[in-house]
Amino acid sequence: MKIPAKETALVVIDMQTILFDPEPPEAEAVVARINGLASRAREAGVPVVWVQHETASGDLVAETPGWQLHPGLMATPSDLFVRKKMSDAFLRTELHALLAERGVRHVTVCGYSSEFCVDSSVRGAASRGYAVTLAADAHTSHDKPHATGLQIRLHENETLRNISSFHVAIDAVPAAEIAFG
Repeated sequence: MKIPAKETALVVIDMQTILFDPEPPEAEAVVARINGLASRAREAGVPVVWVQHETASGDLVAETPGWQLHPGLMATPSDLFVRKKMSDAFLRTELHALLAERGVRHVTVCGYSSEFCVDSSVRGAASRGYAVTLAADAHTSHDKPHATGLQIRLHENETLRNISSFHVAIDAVPAAEIAFG
């Protein structure tokens, strides 16, 4: 799937160290897929946005070791960084403004956690008029009592791609099939 680079951004949700201790399913593969997406995005001039969740106490206090991006990720100083305090990366953050000033109308989304912050951010993007491509195999979640992390990812891919009420396209495509340009 070729995505126009001029109006696109890659948005990486909550890929933070503490959230990978213990590792969710396919953790290394998800990190590698995100690095591949980020590299292809940068080569095409597409902004890469790293979103980090923060809390007032606990393991996600800003600037603490657990809050930092997963050590396997290859962020660069030219990337954009956004902090959030709610599951939706667009809610009460500067993300929408950063994207709007760059003329972005489409976001490719990946990261952690499939059923919480990734889901909320995809819906938040769509509610603001962004077309969305969910990198179908570049988001993850821990196993839960009712479903494995891989089942949750599959459920989110199917659920999100079938939402039409936002009147924008939401698709779920394997990371290797996403090309910017």
